[in-house]
Amino acid sequence: MNQIEIFITQTNTNLNDILIAELSNIGFDGFEEVEEGLKAFTQEVTFNEGSLFLIIEKYQVTFSKSVVPQQNWNELWESNFSPMQVADFVGVRANFHQPMQGLQYEIIITPKMSFGTGHHATTYMMMQLMQAINFTNKTVVDFGSGTGILSILAEKLGSHDVLAIDYDDWCIENATENIEANNCNQIIIQKADTAKLNKQYDIILANINKNIILDNLYYLAEDVTLNGQVLLSGLLVEDELDILVATEKLGWIHQKTIVKGIWIALQFTV
Repeated sequence: MNQIEIFITQTNTNLNDILIAELSNIGFDGFEEVEEGLKAFTQEVTFNEGSLFLIIEKYQVTFSKSVVPQQNWNELWESNFSPMQVADFVGVRANFHQPMQGLQYEIIITPKMSFGTGHHATTYMMMQLMQAINFTNKTVVDFGSGTGILSILAEKLGSHDVLAIDYDDWCIENATENIEANNCNQIIIQKADTAKLNKQYDIILANINKNIILDNLYYLAEDVTLNGQVLLSGLLVEDELDILVATEKLGWIHQKTIVKGIWIALQFTV
């Protein structure tokens, strides 16, 4: 499966954040900020050039497009990926990096044709929120699991039952490999495009986007146990009010919102 890479030429860092948000809404899920502009990646089969042009015209920027063959993806990713960490809590690296020192937890991620290395603000904030939650012997759903990074962290934090859900075959395959690389054995992967489940869980993780979260909010409400925790991200600052209004109707108690750039993550108690 090929990837489409677009390169948007501009040097406004603040505009990069806005473009990332806009492109995320039309299926782009990998981004790299460079000195000359922004690189963005999406799967060739889901690429919508018409939607891209609307964004390009809206912000009056220029772009170029290229196809990244499947066999070249790892080389491209390896050349651009560096280890990251959330304070001294957790570090994320690839298997070709040296082990990271002075951290409570370390995760090995090789995303291949899916994305989620912890570098993006939303994943980073989800891990920040997870640090303050007791996962010991808790059951967890990771809705929109991508590379499996949050599921892996949940198991490392003590969860004995983690369900990772994604609709994309590459994400399912990649998460499986990452789970094995981290010696995890409490994670089950399920292919699905909704959060409609037949079981309740103590903690819900959903790092996707506003529309998918709102479309699945009632399912998520059915999925979580009484007094359970829900963490939501993939959201922009301006999305907060809509999320708070919708969750208030469900009786969820808003615990906190954290902000990183134009992105937010929210924590609720049910």
